[in-house]
Amino acid sequence: MALERIYNIPLRREFMKAASYRKTKRSVSAVREFLQKHMKCEEVKIGKYLNLELWKHGRKNPPPKIQVKAIKDKIKIKDKEIEIVKAELVNAPIEFQKETKKEKVKVEETKKDKLEVEKKEVLMHEDKKETKMQKQEESKTKDFAKHEQMSSKQEQEKMRSQVIITSPQKPHHEHHDAEGKKK
Repeated sequence: MALERIYNIPLRREFMKAASYRKTKRSVSAVREFLQKHMKCEEVKIGKYLNLELWKHGRKNPPPKIQVKAIKDKIKIKDKEIEIVKAELVNAPIEFQKETKKEKVKVEETKKDKLEVEKKEVLMHEDKKETKMQKQEESKTKDFAKHEQMSSKQEQEKMRSQVIITSPQKPHHEHHDAEGKKK
């Protein structure tokens, strides 16, 4: 049987101890600590709607107090019963989890896994063929591009080696007379 309680959790005292950019994070940990203390359980799961309400105004401005519905329940995990407290807003919609027969699901999953592995292998072989063809095409284009670059570099070197003959020009300071006037 699950234990269910509603708490008004004061957060202002807790988040006033933290820097402004850590206030909401501190209030989340305060909710956890409060529920651990009052429900006497180490595992506390904060619900989606409670988390959204805490972070609603950003990390610097959490609500000063919040009303929480806490449910203490026992869950079996690997042949062990663990007590967990689930915390959610009081008026939050309840989400139910469907329980299915695990054995049938496992058998179906193994068949699906085998089929998926075979499909992946077939796809990998096809991809390898495609990648080989792509690599060959890329190498051809790279060779063509290198050839073009080489020819353009050779042309540039020829242009640089050619001396362009122009009329002789005097340096800028020689354009003026001794008196400082332009000729």
